[in-house]
Amino acid sequence: MSTTCCERDTVIDDQPEARQTLDTYLDSLPLTDDSTRNRGFLIQSLHKAQDLFGYLPESVQLLVANKLGIHLSQVYGVISFYSFFSDTPSGEFRINVCTGTACFVKGAGKIVEEFTRLLGIDEGETTGDMRFSLGGLRCVGACSLAPVVMVNERVYGNVTPEMVPEILNDCE
Repeated sequence: MSTTCCERDTVIDDQPEARQTLDTYLDSLPLTDDSTRNRGFLIQSLHKAQDLFGYLPESVQLLVANKLGIHLSQVYGVISFYSFFSDTPSGEFRINVCTGTACFVKGAGKIVEEFTRLLGIDEGETTGDMRFSLGGLRCVGACSLAPVVMVNERVYGNVTPEMVPEILNDCE
């Protein structure tokens, strides 16, 4: 987790409306005293929380864990296992290059290299101005369009390294 022993993330306090929405959502779940049963609501709760806060810092993870009656380590285990979840803030434009077999064979590696070169960040990082995050996805299910790049919810197909500047310009 990114918070050290001497600092406290304040995401929950800084976004009271998002916290209230998450509280309301979690309170609406049919939770019981059985933490094993409540754990069945973990992934959907994390999706909701990430939609509201943009990522899952420790304060949000702790809120979800407490509401579901499970250990924080169980929440973090799910977050760290599934690549969809993030415990670090992402940029305004989340760029994900598909690195599944079809995309990889058709040059996804070169596309990642071009984004890295132009943005000055590596895969898994965010630019200092919080505009761009660069990541990889295992497969987006659009193999006929390989290689594929997703920027937020927008899909670009048959991408070449020469198209990367144009993709970045679309983010203006």
